[in-house]
Amino acid sequence: MRNQTNFLKTTCLSLLLLSILQAAVFGQTDSLTVVKTKWETKKVSGGIKLKHYWFNHSLFGSNQNINILEIRMNRRNKIDVEAEPKTLKTTSQFGVEHDALAALNGTFFDMKNGGSEDYIRLDGKLLNETHLTKTNKRALHQKSAIAVRNGKLAIRQWDGDEAWEAKLSGEDIMVTGPLLLKDHQRNELDSALFNTARHPRSAVAVSGKKLLLITVDGRNERAAGMSLFELASFLKWLKTEDGINLDGGGSTTLWVKGFPDNGVVNHPSDNKVMMKSAAYKPGTDLDNMSADEKKWDHGGERPVANVILVNKKK
Repeated sequence: MRNQTNFLKTTCLSLLLLSILQAAVFGQTDSLTVVKTKWETKKVSGGIKLKHYWFNHSLFGSNQNINILEIRMNRRNKIDVEAEPKTLKTTSQFGVEHDALAALNGTFFDMKNGGSEDYIRLDGKLLNETHLTKTNKRALHQKSAIAVRNGKLAIRQWDGDEAWEAKLSGEDIMVTGPLLLKDHQRNELDSALFNTARHPRSAVAVSGKKLLLITVDGRNERAAGMSLFELASFLKWLKTEDGINLDGGGSTTLWVKGFPDNGVVNHPSDNKVMMKSAAYKPGTDLDNMSADEKKWDHGGERPVANVILVNKKK
C-alpha cells in the first residue's frame, strides 16, 4: 500500500512538472496564438454570440476544440442556475424545459443517486448542501462559487468560514471549482491528478461586461482536452478577470437553442462512437472528412444534476 501511495504521489508530481514545463515551452507562442485567433462566430441573440475554433496541433502542442458562448451582460440578458435534487437530465433537456437561449453543464454531482455534491441555492431556497470529505475538509473545488444576483453572475472565493455558502449574496448559488483566476491573478492549484491531467473541461469566466461560457473538448485525437493549469493560462490569454472550473469530462456540454444537432455545439466525450478513427491522421483537414470518418459527433450527452442557463429578461 505504501509503495502504491508513493507511486501515485510520484505520478502526480511528474504530471505537475510536465504541465509547468509545457507552459514554459509553449507559453509565449500559445499566448500569441490565442490573441490572434480568428474565431468562427455566429450570432445567437442580441448581445450573445457563439465563437468556435479548432486548434490544429497549435495550442499546448496539441489539438484543441474550443467553444465560447460570449454574453454581453446588458438589460436584456440574464443568467440562471437550474438543478434537480435527485433526477438527472441532459444539459439540452434542462435548456429546452426552461425555454433558455443556452445552457452549460454545472457542478459536480452524484451520478448514481442524483443531486449536487456541493451547495446549490435556487431562487433563495437551499437545494443541496456541500458534501465535505471524510476528514471533514473542503475539497479544492468547494472553495469557490458562482453567485447569481438579479440575473448577473459573479465568481466568489471561499473566505475560510464554514458557513460561507449560506452568507453569499444572490438568489442562485452554485459551489464549484477549482477557482482558476481571481482579479486577473492565477489561483494556486495543487498536483492532484485531476488538475494535472488533460480532460474535457467546462468553465465560466468574466471579462469586463462580458460573460464567457466555455467548453474544451477532449478524449479524442481531434481534441486533447486541457489540464487546469492549461485552462487557467487559456483564460488569462483571453484577458478575463475571474475564471472558474466546472464539472468536466463526459459532463462537458454546451447547448444553444435553435442550433443544429439538437443544439449541442461541442462534442461530448461520453458518446461511445467518439473513438479514434483509422481515417484520421495528424494534419488531416477535418472539414473534408465525412461524418463516418470523423467518428465523433454531438450526441452522447451525459445526464447531469444542474446547469447554468442563459435567458432573456421578460
